[in-house]
Amino acid sequence: MERTAEGGLWVGIDVSKDRLDVALHEGGATVEAFAVPRDAAGLEALTARLGPLQPRLVALEATGGFESIAAAGLAGAGLPVVVVNPAQVRSFAQALGRRAKTDPIDAAVIAHFAAATQPELRPLPDEQTRLLADLVGRRRQIVQMMVAEGQRKRRLTEPRLQRSIERLLAALQKELSELDGEIDDQIRGTPVWREKEALLCSVPGIGKRIARTLLAELPELGQLDRRRIASLAGLAPWTRQSGQWRGQSRIGGGRAVVRSAVYIGAMVAARRNPVLKVQRESLRAAGKPPRVALIAIARKLLTILNAILQSSTPWRTTTSAKEQTA
Repeated sequence: MERTAEGGLWVGIDVSKDRLDVALHEGGATVEAFAVPRDAAGLEALTARLGPLQPRLVALEATGGFESIAAAGLAGAGLPVVVVNPAQVRSFAQALGRRAKTDPIDAAVIAHFAAATQPELRPLPDEQTRLLADLVGRRRQIVQMMVAEGQRKRRLTEPRLQRSIERLLAALQKELSELDGEIDDQIRGTPVWREKEALLCSVPGIGKRIARTLLAELPELGQLDRRRIASLAGLAPWTRQSGQWRGQSRIGGGRAVVRSAVYIGAMVAARRNPVLKVQRESLRAAGKPPRVALIAIARKLLTILNAILQSSTPWRTTTSAKEQTA
């Protein structure tokens, strides 16, 4: 392939269970497309092929974990790798009028998206962080299964079916306890995580479950400014606007698991955190609806947590909100 200097080379990779579809984008167009198996040999061949081309960015779409090994392997070979949000890529494709859905087309759209938006390159989570994220994610799945089984039990009246659900709930509870033990071991075995967990839990409204979710799912916490961290969590407001018409501000995108965890923490903090309780009362007195006020509290809570990790200083009730979030 003959390279041109214009704009550099951008690589898009669509990850599926068995293969990696790759598109190379340069000078405003796809210049090459190919596929490799999603295994060790395929990944080795891909890194050998991309390395000499010196791409500006290699973008992979988040696909439920299938992308993790590929992203880690490419980053380990020294390539600039970023995992992009599939919802943003899909919206970009619709804006381009690309409605066909095939893996090669997806790879081309991802490459075009990377070239057009130039997403910020951030370090990928290390192996320990990925393991913690997997453990926390599995715990969340088991809790969801337990909730679903509990709802089924309340609807059923047949004793045999209720006993079946009780046996399954007992097994799930045992698995949940074992996972909690593994998560505890991970946190206790990593001094940095122990310190961060203690710092996060010093804030009223944040318990171990939320702190560990943030450590696993938002490793950038404490490393970015408040606007960028709010955007990653999907708590940054955006406004629909056209000409003189201006719609309501909304939140969305980002990492839904993180947003949900912070929102739950905000529900507690709005009652128990002296700073955030005052802010919520002020917002409600100003006529803000309860949900809008709570979202604002969640965003403020995340800002406080970010600042606490940045300064390595625990929450102090005698410290003003301005000092905590500076």
